[in-house]
Amino acid sequence: MKKLLLFTMLLICSMVTAQAQKPAEIKFEESIHHFGQFSKETPRQSCTFTFTNVGEEPLVINQAVASCGCTVPKYSKEPIQPGEKGMIEVSYNGAGKSLGFFKKSITVRTNGAVELTRLYIDGTMTE
Repeated sequence: MKKLLLFTMLLICSMVTAQAQKPAEIKFEESIHHFGQFSKETPRQSCTFTFTNVGEEPLVINQAVASCGCTVPKYSKEPIQPGEKGMIEVSYNGAGKSLGFFKKSITVRTNGAVELTRLYIDGTMTE
């Protein structure tokens, strides 16, 4: 009986300890980047979204997918340790696209407390 009670207490303590840790959490400095106006003569634009892992577990970006083939996100596959910063580089290629305003989204999936985050880029390509 004492062994069963001891085992139960150990199980409860380990569950409480596991729940006390804060999971990984991604926090972006900015979630929208405005390119402003740019000429169709320079259709390639790029920006960098910087984030911090504000959780207590390593953060892993599982996927970053753009809403259009003209937008390409690049990110590190390495885990980001708690308190460390990381970056997602986004390139937009407006070659062959219509002039005017555009808005694209990048969906970021992580192992964090919030699994899905959306980033946005926009701008206006002119003559």
